[in-house]
Amino acid sequence: MSDDLPLDRAFEPRHGEPVAVAPGVLRLTARNAGPFTFHGTNSYLLGHDRLLLVDPGPDEDAHLDALLAATAGRPVEAILLTHTHRDHTALVQRAKALFGAPVLAEGPHRPSRPPRDGEALRLDAAGDSSLVPDRRLADGETIASDLGAIEIVATPGHAANHLAFALPGGVLLSGDHVMAWSTSIVAPPDGAMADYMASLDKLLARSDDLYLPGHGGPVRRPARFVRAMKTHRSMREAAILAALRAGDGEAAAIVARVYRGLDPRLADAAALSVLAHLEDLVARGLVISDGPPALAARFRPS
Repeated sequence: MSDDLPLDRAFEPRHGEPVAVAPGVLRLTARNAGPFTFHGTNSYLLGHDRLLLVDPGPDEDAHLDALLAATAGRPVEAILLTHTHRDHTALVQRAKALFGAPVLAEGPHRPSRPPRDGEALRLDAAGDSSLVPDRRLADGETIASDLGAIEIVATPGHAANHLAFALPGGVLLSGDHVMAWSTSIVAPPDGAMADYMASLDKLLARSDDLYLPGHGGPVRRPARFVRAMKTHRSMREAAILAALRAGDGEAAAIVARVYRGLDPRLADAAALSVLAHLEDLVARGLVISDGPPALAARFRPS
């Protein structure tokens, strides 16, 4: 799905083992490998004597045991969430009880726009709608840690409540917004393409040196990679417009034309990604739909 991007899929997850990935940062990768999670969800422990836990991950006994062992008796002062998709949050309540730590996030799970007929069930399947953070985090605020001040960077797009965390020393925990192994899924109504592209611009305006994502290995030249991601999305948009001009008016037909050789397991995600582009194109006046933009709607160039 991303052949024009300089992707890096060389990643050794070392499941159950804490891996030092930056000063004062340990990564532990859960065993929930899949087409959307790569080798598994990355949890991070931040700090030296006092810790912060970022994204506890899936509800697995072995992963919780590995997190506990990696703390080596050090207190966990808070649990931070990049967003509320279940592969990042299903372990939250058990981790909260084990460590006695409050949960900090942008807010409860919510769609980027009101769901239409049939979309609410899809949204519930991905998002942890039952999770309510103990404290909400706002863009630009900072959290004290023994690494120094950690800045909250709101990056909606993949999810409406997505955050990144900027650590001292030029390290950014990028969650699922930017990953080295694949493009991020933007699936309406959960995500929104306009928000996603604006968040890429926001990251480009920063000067971080290293991204540590929610899945896979580090993004080592983030500015170059984010520019390539923007180019990739622009090329995808152009391909969708070309498909519409060729008479492919529905998302499924566009997927068949644009995503050659697609893994069948990714077909639904590709259709939702196309829909995200179509919604954005309709909002910008470049495409017309025969009703509210939806997977079953018909589209044509304006």
